[in-house]
Amino acid sequence: MAESVQDMLSALFSTLTRAEKQLAGVITQNYPVSGMGSITRLAEAAGVSTPTVARMVQKLGYSGFPEFQAALRVELEARMSNPIEKHEAWSRHAPESHMLNRFADAVLANIRQTLGQVNPGEFDAATALLADMEREVFVTGGRVTHALSEYLELHLQVIRRGVHHVRRNSSGWSHALLDIRPGDVLVIYDIRRYENAALDMARMAREQEAKVVLFTDQWLSPAQAFADHSFAARIEVPSAWDSSAALLLLTETLIAAVQEELWETTRERMADLEKVFDRTTVFRKFQ
Repeated sequence: MAESVQDMLSALFSTLTRAEKQLAGVITQNYPVSGMGSITRLAEAAGVSTPTVARMVQKLGYSGFPEFQAALRVELEARMSNPIEKHEAWSRHAPESHMLNRFADAVLANIRQTLGQVNPGEFDAATALLADMEREVFVTGGRVTHALSEYLELHLQVIRRGVHHVRRNSSGWSHALLDIRPGDVLVIYDIRRYENAALDMARMAREQEAKVVLFTDQWLSPAQAFADHSFAARIEVPSAWDSSAALLLLTETLIAAVQEELWETTRERMADLEKVFDRTTVFRKFQ
């Protein structure tokens, strides 16, 4: 899969001038729509000159602003495409090898690229937030990613107290906002086609001085604007559906990291939970 404009901006960021970094920030703020206007409009929005825009575009490897915008249009089409359109795009370009191999290759590539872009310091900071017993933790997801949010919440409930799953409907997350206090943590899963509830909840939680941790895709949910820590996973595979494999990997790694930080507490809670299981019929017992 071709490297996105945002990927290239991230890779080159440390080498950019101050003005170019300012421009990159504006482009990524509402990516990729922010780069779809005229070069003059983009320069004005970033508070830089049009030659600065032209220079940075060339640093990214484009011959000029029109080619740069053409790349953004391709990404925008991919970002907004529905499942049928995504399947047709893959069908035109899919190799003739078996689906098992094609799908596995795509997932492994997604995982490699995802891990290559994760900042270990930011991951550790997110781990520290979730391991802080003074903070309540709220977890929510979208139409598809609610399964991942429930998976995280289930494990965190064993690891520590004060973990809540937020229902994705408006009444569910609206009620949850009543209990979010300054310093609490809201974990959101939001991938394309991004849900308004994720953006609204992230904004309102931030207004209440909560910390927001976002799991999203390579095109970045609009909720990123309000996230303290965000992790972008690659999700494209040869299917009408996006893949959650890289997101699941990040989720399970986070669970393991928080468990390690709170192992003494977790061990006691696990032992108590096993006693509860022993007194119930949750699991079948073999004599």
